[in-house]
Amino acid sequence: MTTEFTIRPAVEGDLPVILELIHGLAEYERAPQEVVCDEAILRASLFGAKPDAEVLLATVGDNAAGFAVFFHNYSTWWGRRGLYLEDLFVRPEMRGLGIGKALLRTLAQIATERECARMEWSVLDWNQSAIDFYQSLGAVAKDEWTTFRLNRAEIAKLAES
Repeated sequence: MTTEFTIRPAVEGDLPVILELIHGLAEYERAPQEVVCDEAILRASLFGAKPDAEVLLATVGDNAAGFAVFFHNYSTWWGRRGLYLEDLFVRPEMRGLGIGKALLRTLAQIATERECARMEWSVLDWNQSAIDFYQSLGAVAKDEWTTFRLNRAEIAKLAES
């Protein structure tokens, strides 16, 4: 027996479940203390006048099963925007149903419709099941690149220097 699920764009009324999924992802990634956003922050950044990102929500019946958070980046070499997948998360009890693949397929359709040059995302190096899953879809690891990050305090310090 297969479990039916749907993939749809999130709406403002989904904020509580989006926040719940963010916390679920943070737990899975062993960093629950790093989540600082709340519904007000999400409302402004996802549904404000100039949204920073978009969310696809996967549901099984009335239950949220997972989500994908994405935004556009830009490729100077292609002269086109790309689609950056910030987060992909499927609740552990909902894995194996094809939800993750369906979320990525929907993102690929969006990227195609919007004429994106590429889709990119990062994965933690210890998350071998995710790495295997992405490779099974044809994704290629860009091991020659190292990700750098400045958080708010470091950004402020650099800005003031």
